Amino acid sequence: MDKIDSITSKTVVLPVENVDTDQIIPARFLKATSKVGLGSKLFADWRFDAEGKAKPDFVLNRPEASGAQILVAGDNFGCGSSREHAPWSLTDYGFRAVISTSIADIFRNNSLKNGLVPVVIDAASHAKLLAAPGAIVTISVADRTVTLPDGGKASFPIDPFARYCLLNGVDELEFLLSQDKEIAAFEKQRA
Repeated sequence: MDKIDSITSKTVVLPVENVDTDQIIPARFLKATSKVGLGSKLFADWRFDAEGKAKPDFVLNRPEASGAQILVAGDNFGCGSSREHAPWSLTDYGFRAVISTSIADIFRNNSLKNGLVPVVIDAASHAKLLAAPGAIVTISVADRTVTLPDGGKASFPIDPFARYCLLNGVDELEFLLSQDKEIAAFEKQRA
């Protein structure tokens, strides 16, 4: 996993509430065991018509969305089933963070384990972002803040261990393996 101290990017705004994981990545794509290529399936039923052609009016198909690393979503993002493919598809597409007023617990945990920063901010700050598609925003994992386009800041909560992992570019297994000497010493002393 890459280290994430801060992310500065333009935003893409998807002001839809209750976006569930089946909308993020439809179930028919869950056979994949690799993260690679899942970005092409992100929001597949919203992005493409029945013939596989891009719908020009969908936000991710617009030229101004190109290169954006921050998705500003409606309330209750990532609800539904616990598929890890949802954050995989978002990160493979190029997103590094999702900002909302609430993010489903299982989706949030899966995101943190896969290098996608789930950011929950207050309704007033969120409304500013919804009203400013394409705005440049900075998310500081280190400071737990979002710098808004007007220069204001909004704080967000993040689990301390997950924050440590993001800042150090390690997943849970890599963290555990980094403790090998301490674990071996403990086991030796215990025996």
